[in-house]
Amino acid sequence: MSDSVNEKEVILSVRDLVVKFSLRGQILKAIREVSLDLYKGESLAIVGESGSGKSVFTKTFNGMLDGNGFIDKGSIVYKGMDLTKFRKEKEWRQIRGSEIAMVFQDPMTSLNPLKTISQQITEAITLHNKEMNASQAKARALEYIHDVGIENPERRGSQFPHEFSGGMRQRIVIAIALACNPKILICDEPTTALDVTIQAQILSLLKNLKDKYNLTIIYITHDLGVVASVADRVAVMYAGDIVEIGGVRDVFYNAQHPYTWALLSSLPQLGVKGEKLFSIKGTPPNLFYTVKGDAFAPRNPNALRIDFLERPPYFNVPGSDTHRARTWLLDPRSPHVAPPPVIKSIGGKRNAV
Repeated sequence: MSDSVNEKEVILSVRDLVVKFSLRGQILKAIREVSLDLYKGESLAIVGESGSGKSVFTKTFNGMLDGNGFIDKGSIVYKGMDLTKFRKEKEWRQIRGSEIAMVFQDPMTSLNPLKTISQQITEAITLHNKEMNASQAKARALEYIHDVGIENPERRGSQFPHEFSGGMRQRIVIAIALACNPKILICDEPTTALDVTIQAQILSLLKNLKDKYNLTIIYITHDLGVVASVADRVAVMYAGDIVEIGGVRDVFYNAQHPYTWALLSSLPQLGVKGEKLFSIKGTPPNLFYTVKGDAFAPRNPNALRIDFLERPPYFNVPGSDTHRARTWLLDPRSPHVAPPPVIKSIGGKRNAV
């Protein structure tokens, strides 16, 4: 995996995005002034605890926010268009699927139980390719079934979703997404419901399809093992904000934000016996209220006084042009705070490579 993205083309650019939800007469600020550049051809993993804003953030890219959600400010620029200005479903239909497609974690919610696999893929093809006739679309559907690793496409294509295993259904959902010929594929926890062996197969499949179809892929996950195996870059989200972003090796081996330290400390350590698994104490902030300072400060045992008073800006990590973190620990005036022992050991493993 490459840690450098300096030479790559920006395919989607988010600036100062704020997403809010109107719930029970109150306003929840789910995404808090987030900015991100997505590079053409890369694999970006967005990680964080449940409720950190990962899925909400990416749903704004193709107009799939829930009914109570709305973009309050900011921009999402794709192919010269600011997607935050879209108001009509007709506008989103030009983007959704054919430009930016999504694969969800539960394939049964995406598949129609009353239609065959081939029919569902064919529908996706004809929806976005009006010039293709029915027989051509069906033949193309069989190619997609083969490309996602399902043998005997003719026979399997005539079957229904309930006749497939969970892993096979996830392959079909991926095939349907590919049938729309997207440029960006968002995979929202695509392997969560699968066992470890099938999970590895799906991740390997996605890597192969990325190269074959020239895709840019965003992985949404809480599983750092997934990140290590597929990502070029990783963005760490907490309380509706990206608190650290960089090449996957940089973030894994030279993490800077205390929340990233906590996530990495939570990973089970092979060969370590008799020690309790680390857990992050406390709970994320209530986003119905304004977050003051660093949102992670109340859960950070080494928080500085300024962490409770003022939100930190992004600082570039010394020695890297692509690794940034929103933490006062990178301010030159900050006292030195050593990362936890497990983070030091991970860094040592990098130096030993």
